[in-house]
Amino acid sequence: MIRGVLFDFDGLILETEGPAYQSWVEVYREHGHELPRDRWLDYIGRESGWFDAMAHLESLIGRALDRDAVRARRDARRNAIVEGLGCMPGVREWADEAGRAGLKRAVVSSSSRAYVRTHLERIGLVEHWDALVCREDAPRAKPAPDLYTRALEVVGLDASEAIAIEDSPNGIAAAKAAGLRVVAVPNELTSALDLSRADLRLASCADVTLADLLKKLA
Repeated sequence: MIRGVLFDFDGLILETEGPAYQSWVEVYREHGHELPRDRWLDYIGRESGWFDAMAHLESLIGRALDRDAVRARRDARRNAIVEGLGCMPGVREWADEAGRAGLKRAVVSSSSRAYVRTHLERIGLVEHWDALVCREDAPRAKPAPDLYTRALEVVGLDASEAIAIEDSPNGIAAAKAAGLRVVAVPNELTSALDLSRADLRLASCADVTLADLLKKLA
């Protein structure tokens, strides 16, 4: 019996991955270069800093940049895009439905708690969770299983009693390594990636009710 639903954050609850990528693309193009899409796609789902876009750009142009100025401009651009976004389709409904059914609900993210909480507050979704398990809460970020293992401990469930909702191969790998069944719900960036390790793939959380999803996984 499923007693809990564990949600990824970036790209699943809020589509932050597109703005993060696009804002760096714009910086690279200002300097006459392209950000390798495959390098960025491999980064999705991992902790911040796994890929140093600034250092990579400096290696391409052959000189040091004013890192503080470039980063401030890039972050402002990313934030401007993200702040205009709402919750991804169907996520709020699934979270509400899980709450009404008495299921445990958690966000499991490789991002920092401050970052996740700030955006959840902005979109009015911060009170929906029994736990926020973020980068500070485990030794390793995704694709290691540590964050999901910790989330299961916090909500008091075995892996057989919960499912994970993920959008990327790194997130799926983390959840599977923790023993969870996984539903893949990719965004525009991750839809072309290999998500075949997931137990089920949907185009959107709005495709089915949570009750119907759990029946499909039964």
